[in-house]
Amino acid sequence: MKKLILLAFALLLIFQNAYAQNSDNRYYSKDFKWSIEIPKDYVKVSEEEWAKSQEKGEKAIEKTTGQNIINESKTLFVYKADDMHFIEANYQPYDTAIDGDYLENTKQVNNTLYQTFKENIPNAKIDTETSSETINGLLFHTFEIKIHLPNNLTLYAIMYSRLFDKKEFTVNIMYLNPERGEEMINAWKNSTFEK
Repeated sequence: MKKLILLAFALLLIFQNAYAQNSDNRYYSKDFKWSIEIPKDYVKVSEEEWAKSQEKGEKAIEKTTGQNIINESKTLFVYKADDMHFIEANYQPYDTAIDGDYLENTKQVNNTLYQTFKENIPNAKIDTETSSETINGLLFHTFEIKIHLPNNLTLYAIMYSRLFDKKEFTVNIMYLNPERGEEMINAWKNSTFEK
């Protein structure tokens, strides 16, 4: 349930203007020993603007589920090419002894995401696909959403997630233009985790 918040926020953010700051496009996380190079013309989204988007996403999910959302996620970064193309990474605590089976929770999150978008964009056709993919030798669970909008545009979102001990690590990629999407997907697939 927790990780769907960030993807929902990101998708809602796409439909509004966001402010960004220029920054270096190489990112390294000490916690995950992870390096990624963001495409050169992407800019970092400010923490303040991302926080506003998270709040809107929380409200949409709370409306769909009828439950209060407790957001424990920590954003590592959000970059955008423009208002329709984002890559975001985050993590949050996840203890299977407390939070339950990870794969079962992932299925519930995916279903809640689908229901949230179905309710908030009722005239759209929504397709989903669940799979797994290996990134730099590590298995990630993937959830892909294609939102076919009434104006003949398709919005894509892909969520990659896995557990690192008691932390769930997630990378979300949102795009409208498939070429831009490929830039971000390639950056993610070429990222490295130190062994």
